[in-house]
Amino acid sequence: MSRILSSVFLYVLALAMSSGASAGGFAQRDDVRAFVEEMHEKHGFDRNRLLRLFGQAQPQPKAIKAILPPKDPSVRSWLAYRARFIEPSRIEGGLRFWEAHNPALEAARRTYGIPEEVIVAIIGVETIYGRNMGKYPALATLATLAFDYPPRADLFRRELEALLLLARESRRSPLAYSGSYAGALGMPQFLPSSIRNWAVDFDGDGQVDLAASAADAIASVANFLASHGWETGSPIAAPASVAGDRFGELIDAGILPRLMPAEMTAYGVSPAADAPQLPCALIDLATPDEATEYWLGYRNFYVITRYNRSSFYAMTVFALSLELKAERAARLAAR
Repeated sequence: MSRILSSVFLYVLALAMSSGASAGGFAQRDDVRAFVEEMHEKHGFDRNRLLRLFGQAQPQPKAIKAILPPKDPSVRSWLAYRARFIEPSRIEGGLRFWEAHNPALEAARRTYGIPEEVIVAIIGVETIYGRNMGKYPALATLATLAFDYPPRADLFRRELEALLLLARESRRSPLAYSGSYAGALGMPQFLPSSIRNWAVDFDGDGQVDLAASAADAIASVANFLASHGWETGSPIAAPASVAGDRFGELIDAGILPRLMPAEMTAYGVSPAADAPQLPCALIDLATPDEATEYWLGYRNFYVITRYNRSSFYAMTVFALSLELKAERAARLAAR
């Protein structure tokens, strides 16, 4: 109950603060002016230009509402989450995307070692292959989260800083960017700092465009995964079952791979017979009123969680990639 009340309090507080800034955007606020001064001192930005930009950026209270954690985390359902993404239209759309951009996908695999189906699955989960990249104004959204959402203000101030740097480097206005309610951009939904660190100009046109260039989006996803330790040719996950009460120790230990499957048997874990003998972690995927699914998550599973720190997310990417790979192989064989 205290967590629910805390979330409600923060939301109400944020709405009140946002409404106070709406008349002139953010430019009149002391905390925003302090941020502008910091950007001037650290990066040489013109104070007056930044204040004009923030004066045009209107608070986005809907972004705060969207980013608030669920009131009751216990109702999270793996089966419901999975069903949102592993469904016919997303599979069909993924096959069309794969066919249309196969040369770029093959080139990304050769360059970065990431399988085509994994890249396609991530873009499919993130934006349905570019169909839903978000319409929130990025500057205003990140400013709202940076100055009116205390639980994650530090993160979003860093992303606001990254957006301003990205816009300057790309010779674009910060007002020209739009994306998700969390400030994520383009087909792969990279935050501005991720664009600056891992985005790739793969089509060779001299600029990175994750919204309009599928080649850039494909290679950027691949570069992100490779940079976070993807092991080419290694597994992602394997099924497991559990018994007794010691396996909970492995769940509590987190998702960083540490033990071999054979070592997990002492904790009541029974890996699938063909589970690779490589370091892994025990992953639990719970659904209310249903049996929990258990999997072994290998290094590449962990790498996918660097993209989105959720076991539900990583397992969905894995499951969608398997569906896409199998269906594409079947269709190619039938030609």
